[in-house]
Amino acid sequence: MKFGYIALVGRPNVGKSTLLNAFLNKKLSITSKKPQTTRHRIMGIKTWDDNQLVFVDTPGIHAGETKALNRYMNRAAIAALSEVDVILFIISGTVWTDEDALALEKIKLIETAVPVILVINKIDLVKNREVLLPYIEKRQAEYDYKAIVPISALHHQQIESLQQCIVDNLKADRHYYDPEQFTSCSDRFIASEIVREKLMRFLGQELPYNLTVTIEAMEEAEKLLKVAAIIWVERDGQKAIVIGEDGAMLKKISTRARIDMETYFDKKVFLKTWVKVKSNWSDDERALNQLGYSDD
Repeated sequence: MKFGYIALVGRPNVGKSTLLNAFLNKKLSITSKKPQTTRHRIMGIKTWDDNQLVFVDTPGIHAGETKALNRYMNRAAIAALSEVDVILFIISGTVWTDEDALALEKIKLIETAVPVILVINKIDLVKNREVLLPYIEKRQAEYDYKAIVPISALHHQQIESLQQCIVDNLKADRHYYDPEQFTSCSDRFIASEIVREKLMRFLGQELPYNLTVTIEAMEEAEKLLKVAAIIWVERDGQKAIVIGEDGAMLKKISTRARIDMETYFDKKVFLKTWVKVKSNWSDDERALNQLGYSDD
């Protein structure tokens, strides 16, 4: 048997969450085109044959820790590095940025000898494939990667090869989780993330970073799941934007979130959403803890 924890790390917007969903062949981690969509460590479990891999999707490692929320996300990502059996360092195509370099520096600081696999994602966007081999050679010269695997998480290209590469770098160990289990995340967490994904997708560029979601109640019956969600913003003006004219935006977000919840939970969902103001929550350590951003 092969078992292990695998961290998906890298700068924001390189496709870590898309890769996690591709591994599981199921949507678990929310995605959007906006960077820093993932804020927590999210665990997805895949069991097949004699293998069980526990993937840990992490927030993007980024510079400019201007707010308490940013510092929390970086801590969450970096803490995962020394707690896993294999690290997947994910970059985007042949683009190398200062934040990629920052993520690599964090990996180099790990005291334990954790195997690192460099994953070059979004190769479908690399139009000139002749530059790929020299680029791989350049990256290999910078660090002793166990392997370098080009993939497209969006199009599920080379996912099985990457999985086998992970297995090859794991020691034999017994499985820890039930083979039918695919995540350790709670239903409340999943529901809150589904709502937050719709906020990320339907609102402007900056506003989603001042939003978070908590689930106040979940009541499950045989054929119906009742969910009460609060969308937290930092200012009254933001509240008005989320609600929209005559409540149109909030209704749109809630409807799309309800549909996704019904798919995920496989039952009818009654979703009620409210928008409330908690001033400056994203730069307040106490507020972050109250809203579920905890290092514990």
